[in-house]
Amino acid sequence: MKIEIERLNDAFHMEATNERGNKIQLDSSAASGGHDLGFSPMQLMLAGIGGCSTIDIVDIMKKQRENLQDIKVTVTAEREKDKTPALFASIHLHYRLFGDVNKEKAQRAVELSMDKYCSVAKILEKTANITYDFEVIAANAHA
Repeated sequence: MKIEIERLNDAFHMEATNERGNKIQLDSSAASGGHDLGFSPMQLMLAGIGGCSTIDIVDIMKKQRENLQDIKVTVTAEREKDKTPALFASIHLHYRLFGDVNKEKAQRAVELSMDKYCSVAKILEKTANITYDFEVIAANAHA
């Protein structure tokens, strides 16, 4: 695995590129001297846990032959107060699974991802209290 990072301005705006040429923008907040032109590194970590676990859940639901039409996850976090570095103290993930999905199978998929498979969660749980919940939303209620 390899990521190349290139600075794009005289502040903190950067672009990260992986081996396949996919790109993501990074920056710092205006309060920190940046221009808010991309994800902060800490936001990338939250995107990482959300993306990692969602990939797991979709894969598990396919293997269970569930009719998962869509999935959305909201990741919220709190960082340590008055510390440098300020690590994540708590992270919460709320999953919304859309489709004609068996609730028990959905629960099992979420639990397997968060408790066993998601590598990002396994890293972050060493310093943060990670919690999660989910809801199944009928196919015709998808917005």
